[in-house]
Amino acid sequence: MTSLLVRAIISLAVILTASELGRRFPRVGGFVLALPLVSILALVMSWSRDHDLVAVSRLARETLLFVTVGLPLFLPLAFAPQLGLGFWQALAGGVVLAAVTTAIGLFVAA
Repeated sequence: MTSLLVRAIISLAVILTASELGRRFPRVGGFVLALPLVSILALVMSWSRDHDLVAVSRLARETLLFVTVGLPLFLPLAFAPQLGLGFWQALAGGVVLAAVTTAIGLFVAA
């Protein structure tokens, strides 16, 4: 239970740090968000728990696939002002794009 709580606190700290940096310094916030901090933490925690390199390797391969197909999420948000979209419209469009590309990725990878 303690391990789960520590992981939750670390994840919360990463999210809060990225959002606060993004508010004050968008470039630095974007850099922190682009870092695979959550992936690194998950891989380290998975290794620490099981010491199973095959499982960690599989997790890394699956993460690589889903990060790639999930990137379209950012397109509508990145160009929202030019497209005349509000935040919620751009976010919804990004979620739809990411869902479509993720579904295609799952179909192709299967």
